[in-house]
Amino acid sequence: MSWRSFCLAPLRVAIALPRAASSDETVGDTRHHSGYNVKDSTAASMIYTIAILLSLVGYFLIGHLAGRRVKHLDDYLVAGRNAPTFFILGTLVASYLSTSAFLGETGFAYQGYPLVMLIFAALSTSGCLLGALVFGRYLRRSSARTVPEFFGKRFASRRVQNIAGLTTILGLGAYLLGVMQGAGIMFAELTGLPYWVGLVLVWLTYTGFILYSGSPGVMLTDTVMFVIFSLAALGGSLYILQDLGGWHGVIEGLLSQSEKPDIALWHGVIEGQGASFSTPGEALTWSLTLGLVWAAVLAASPWQSSRYLMARNEHVVMRSAMLTAVALAIFYALMMMSGAAINLYNDQLDPERAMVWVALNILPTWLGIVILTGVFAAGLSSCSTFLSIIGFSLSNDILPPSLNEASAMRTSRIAVLVAGLVTLLLALFQPPAVMTVVWFAATLFASSWGPVALMSIWSRRITAAGAGWGLTIGFVSNLALSLMLQAGWVTLPVYLHPVILSTLAALVAILLASHLTQVSQAERDYRAFLHQRDTSLEAKWVSGTRWVAACTMLTGIAVGAFLWRQYATTLAQLAGRYAIPEGTVLGGYMLAIGCGGMLLIAGAVGYWVVRPRKLALQEVRLARP
Repeated sequence: MSWRSFCLAPLRVAIALPRAASSDETVGDTRHHSGYNVKDSTAASMIYTIAILLSLVGYFLIGHLAGRRVKHLDDYLVAGRNAPTFFILGTLVASYLSTSAFLGETGFAYQGYPLVMLIFAALSTSGCLLGALVFGRYLRRSSARTVPEFFGKRFASRRVQNIAGLTTILGLGAYLLGVMQGAGIMFAELTGLPYWVGLVLVWLTYTGFILYSGSPGVMLTDTVMFVIFSLAALGGSLYILQDLGGWHGVIEGLLSQSEKPDIALWHGVIEGQGASFSTPGEALTWSLTLGLVWAAVLAASPWQSSRYLMARNEHVVMRSAMLTAVALAIFYALMMMSGAAINLYNDQLDPERAMVWVALNILPTWLGIVILTGVFAAGLSSCSTFLSIIGFSLSNDILPPSLNEASAMRTSRIAVLVAGLVTLLLALFQPPAVMTVVWFAATLFASSWGPVALMSIWSRRITAAGAGWGLTIGFVSNLALSLMLQAGWVTLPVYLHPVILSTLAALVAILLASHLTQVSQAERDYRAFLHQRDTSLEAKWVSGTRWVAACTMLTGIAVGAFLWRQYATTLAQLAGRYAIPEGTVLGGYMLAIGCGGMLLIAGAVGYWVVRPRKLALQEVRLARP
């Protein structure tokens, strides 16, 4: 199993979501920890059913209340461009994390690779901040209503806007279908109700408030969901780690068990029939390659970058991106080690069932409710985000422009409803097992949107033709390679992810098409406009943004110091007892430095980017009476 197995882990979650283990099964599978009580499954099922139904009602009401502020088209599509930092932070994290983070990625940690996932996360989360600095803040300056519209404005081409809109609908449409089916199946498994009932209730909830409130409803419910699943991740992880003796107890317990040797080492399990990697170098290559791929996803994907269009200004963009990197770094540090620690309760679980099994059997009922409603909220937030982007892109980027604002808002609502109905019908009649292409959707945007997004800001030579061909070639080549890999027609080494090859193909297409065409004056003028600074805005916001950047750097130092003391030092202390090679212990220290260092570097770049400019300060000084 290589990168493909990890990419397909969320699909396995959607196909076979967890059920509560019976008392016999639980006790029989216990390996290293026997001091817990197994809950009565019937009573627990009733409690979780009520909790999830109440959460659906709550999200619908919150979204409905947000709709009262929708008066104009900008209110509906981009929340009036007035969202504060906390709301953008909430919707950014909620847009990125879904059931795959709580189930698939935590399951990968349970399978034997918690620290490999931590290396991956250190790289990928830094892409959120760096993407905001090199693309997101300029996107906000454009005042576009969708990211495809930004591309259309930048290259003075409705054709480029159409292509970007089409890739958005195709890629996110598949992704929405898979996430929606996963939420529906999870609802059915936890409540005992039929799958179609859960699917319809989930669909009615998020479609209902999107139709009425648009982006404000998505943003507000995303933020509420962000709070819930953050509490779930924090509370569940701290309970598990504390119950098993803290980091020292967990690491010692993992080193002493024999079912998954090396799970506590930085490279994870590299021996045995179920090992995903055969050498430490292969594990490191995988984590670095996938980390860079997902950094590009976080930097340019429509469900992330479109959140910046709702921000009050570009400083809110940068602040929220920094805080998102901090939140994700803490989330992964806790959740990945907690996922591995579940082996000390039961090492015979299906990996993607591990976290829910803990919620149903180990955690106190109240905390189990928080965990499961948090996982469910993560899936629901992804559904609402994807559907809103698809509907908005369909009405704004594909269909002919509306004559007036009222007509445009009506078209947007109709587009959301149609897209939602199509997805619901597909989810009801399409078996999840054949939807493997869904989980390649995220990386499709890294290869198609990534090069065009970056060059639209920083290249003077890219033309509309280059952008159009780059979007097309990057999307199609990535999809084709991924499908051929899944079918077994071709094989690639771990360091040649389809994103890398398709990104190179997209760059070649951009360079060739741009060489054969000319940059228009409109394109030059718009790029120049994007690089103009608002001196009055800088005078008011630079200081606060630099404080956020400084806090990001301090968090990086704190994360590195925590991992150094709690993981690397503990590993060094136990090295003699468990015959851990000196090089592996050194790798633990390097992991601590690297994970903290990535956040430190990202914060330092942000601190430097938002530094006061002498010209800006001089202009403000001259403007004073």
